[in-house]
Amino acid sequence: MKMTFRWYGADDPVTLDKIRQIPGMTGVVTAVYSVPAGEVWPQEAIDEMKKEVNAKGLEMEVIESVPVHEDIKLGRGNCEQYIENYKENIRRLAKAGVKCICYNFMPVFDWTRSRLDQPLPDGSNALVYYKEDVDKMDPTKMSLPGWDASYTPDEIGGLVESYKEIGEEGLWKNLEHFIKEIIPVAAECDVNMAIHPDDPPWPIFGIPRIITTEENIDRFLALYDDVHHGLTLCSGSLGCAKFNDYTAMVKKYGAMGRIHFAHVRNIKILDDGSFEESAHLSDCGSLDVYEILKAYYDTGFKGYLRPDHGRMIWGETGKPGYGLFDRALGATYMNGIWEAISKADKK
Repeated sequence: MKMTFRWYGADDPVTLDKIRQIPGMTGVVTAVYSVPAGEVWPQEAIDEMKKEVNAKGLEMEVIESVPVHEDIKLGRGNCEQYIENYKENIRRLAKAGVKCICYNFMPVFDWTRSRLDQPLPDGSNALVYYKEDVDKMDPTKMSLPGWDASYTPDEIGGLVESYKEIGEEGLWKNLEHFIKEIIPVAAECDVNMAIHPDDPPWPIFGIPRIITTEENIDRFLALYDDVHHGLTLCSGSLGCAKFNDYTAMVKKYGAMGRIHFAHVRNIKILDDGSFEESAHLSDCGSLDVYEILKAYYDTGFKGYLRPDHGRMIWGETGKPGYGLFDRALGATYMNGIWEAISKADKK
């Protein structure tokens, strides 16, 4: 297992100098954020970013993410050109030594929450998803970190309607076409493509979502029989739904060698199916982080792992979910568990 940390580039207040001081940290997970979705990343930008990361003694082997343009997901417009651009990005990242690319196929919106700074009883702030609040939200009048901000409200409304029209099967069809185009390139370049599950794993605003359950992940992996066609298995995304057994998924897909990247965090699931993001400690949420990491260890996981979203603690401010302190605590906590499991296994 390689412990990594999300880094949002030169403008991130969580600097490389801070990240390198976290015990056991091997590298960062990042991207070229200045290029619009669907366009080719300049090789110079990729190489300069790698040089900056390596100069701090860190690796840049994971990219999160190379966004998939909406035309690809909808199978319309400049879909084929955007797929060709995507292939070229895989080649260019491979040239820079990237081993794993995380991406998602979520329509219009990335991860969705109802509040970014919900006060918790211990005085920290966290991302939360309260179903009652989400049901009242207008998707054309909201924005969250990580969403594509280039669309106007009218354009977002049009995209929502387009996805409603194609439905789940239309989305599956377009995903299959995309996978069958890019995985041969990834295999040729020896880059592992790791799809991130939908967050949360159910339809929102009437829009279909398909990377949501064990059944659907099975269907996804069956689209192309190649080890480079794999998963970013996120405990927060899949584990926030009571119908998913995340630890069982780790055991199943880990044994298949199809988990290339792991996002691990804890979630407190509420009675109505809403959830609050919590500290990584098992007792703070609904997931057993020890059992999760033991499942990774027992399946011989050699991929990349990062602490996912963290709370804002100790007065820290910044990008919601991506402060330094709580994520650093999470990384240290998980490294400690991993060390304990490893040493117990060798006795």
